[in-house]
Amino acid sequence: MQQRTIHAATIAAILVSCASAAFAHHGWNDYDADHPMTLKGRIASSIYENPHATIALDADGKRYTVVLAPVSRMQSRGASREAMGVGREVTVVAYPSRTHAGEVRAERVGFTDGAGEHTVELR
Repeated sequence: MQQRTIHAATIAAILVSCASAAFAHHGWNDYDADHPMTLKGRIASSIYENPHATIALDADGKRYTVVLAPVSRMQSRGASREAMGVGREVTVVAYPSRTHAGEVRAERVGFTDGAGEHTVELR
């Protein structure tokens, strides 16, 4: 009987974890594609991990939470962890969140590195 209880508890924990991840994931409908914004500023913090990389961007006297693409897409298109590092200047074309003030979802990001200027499409 104890083994069944452990299995049931494990299954319940997995289901809660999956539901939480799905709830935390934003879809494109959460963002207003009719009102694109261009933000140019300095990265204040950076989280380069899945499900999406995220930066805090200081631009226009405000701090924005910028939801980027999944890490594999960022890397394959040339937007490395270093390119999205704290202190780097970037230009982001993004859509504002309909539900979270100060949050935007990036369509593209521009940055400069040792190899020159880059613009990376994230979708």
